[in-house]
Amino acid sequence: MVPEDPKPQSPVVDAAHPSSARVYDYLLGGKDNFAADRVAADRIAESFPAIRVGAQENRRFLLRGVRYLAAEAGIRQFLDVGTGIPTSPNVHEVVQAITPEARVAYVDNDPIVLVHARALMVSDPRGRVGYLDADIRDPESIIGSRLVRDILDFDEPIGLVLSAILHFVPDEQDPGGIVRAFVAALPPGSYVLATHVTPEHDPRLRPASAGYRDDGVRTQARTAAEFERLVFTEQGLGLIPPGVVLVSQWRRGADEPPAPTPAEVSAYGGLAVRN
Repeated sequence: MVPEDPKPQSPVVDAAHPSSARVYDYLLGGKDNFAADRVAADRIAESFPAIRVGAQENRRFLLRGVRYLAAEAGIRQFLDVGTGIPTSPNVHEVVQAITPEARVAYVDNDPIVLVHARALMVSDPRGRVGYLDADIRDPESIIGSRLVRDILDFDEPIGLVLSAILHFVPDEQDPGGIVRAFVAALPPGSYVLATHVTPEHDPRLRPASAGYRDDGVRTQARTAAEFERLVFTEQGLGLIPPGVVLVSQWRRGADEPPAPTPAEVSAYGGLAVRN
């Protein structure tokens, strides 16, 4: 790990309110969460029972996507924004198994993620891994961070990972501007991997999202067209086939279990290149 501060302060953990990272950890079957997170997740599940299936399929897509980037696109460095609580295999484990020299900068704003990342996210000695405590809504602080600039070479292609994070940025917080700032900093030949929940296949996702907001975590589900325009079209990125599809349908391997129904998944994913 590469510290942002040689003497990092002990993070202040708010156990009374849910966080997206800890809710996601609970949905994936993890144990690094609090009662408030479990209550929030269970409330979502009451309205949208398939939420755990969607979380698992999103995770599978993420691993397939970064594996493609490392093995087929030759990407050797990654910026993972909204990384969440470590769940093995993590991005660096996948890509360093292919390219041991790969470098990964993880970014999240949850103190629990910070604690576990420092303890668990250990790089292959031939590569580098670091964690930055920052918020996606302040992209300039991430792009200009000493840690990120120390790990990543912005003169060489980078794989930007925005997995299950943009639906936590409602329209009034300018998600398009956030994505533009990140993409503008990427050199040609870089890639953007992103996923996003959608209400198109199960309308119960909208009230489930509203309930999540009641717990203090703001979300906004978007359609496939809205997601594609937000992340890919408006940024001038070239989508890699099969384009924007349900995360369960993107280059699913023959060794994976049968894909769930679209309503169970309710999340889109895509991978695109900056030419």
